[in-house]
Amino acid sequence: MPLIASAGVLAADTQEVAVQGPGKAPVALSINGKRYTADLEPRVTLLDALREQLHLTGSKKGCDHGQCGACTVLVNGRRINSCLSLAVMHDSDEITTIEGLANGEELHPMQAAFIEHDGFQCGYCTPGQICSAVALLKENHANGDEEIREWMSGNICRCGAYPNILAAIKEAKSKVRT
Repeated sequence: MPLIASAGVLAADTQEVAVQGPGKAPVALSINGKRYTADLEPRVTLLDALREQLHLTGSKKGCDHGQCGACTVLVNGRRINSCLSLAVMHDSDEITTIEGLANGEELHPMQAAFIEHDGFQCGYCTPGQICSAVALLKENHANGDEEIREWMSGNICRCGAYPNILAAIKEAKSKVRT
C-alpha cells in the first residue's frame, strides 16, 4: 500500500491522515540580563526568535547556513551561530547579543576598539564579529595574529576590514580582563 505525501496529508489508497506539527511551545529566554517569554514553534531558530519575535535586530541574518558568522551571539559565554540553533534549545540559557555588551552608555572595550580602528566598513558583519571577538578573548585565543585570524575565521567580512578587525581585537585585549 503506497503512501503519498501531499500538502500535509498522507494518503494510503483512500485513507487520509492529517499530519500536524506540535504547535507553539512556551520558551523562557534570558537575553542581555532580561527575561523574555515567547510562544515559539520548535523549528524557529534563535536568530529568528531574536529578530522577528523579540525585535532584537542587532544580530544579522547573513547566509542562514552558519557559514558567515553575522548571526554570532554568546550563549552561556560561548559563541554560536544563532541561525543554526533552535530557540527552544536555549530555554533558561544566558544569551548575550550585541545589544547587551555595552554597560549603559559605556561601550564594551571591544565595541570601542572596533570604532577606533574602523573595524567595520558596511557594518553588516560587525555585531557577529564583535560578539565572536569578545568570546575569543575569554577563550584565551588572542595570543598572536595568526591565532586570532584562525579563531575568527568563522566570521566573514565581505568588505575586507580584516587588518582593522585584527588591530581592534589586539587593542581590546589590553583593556579587557578575561
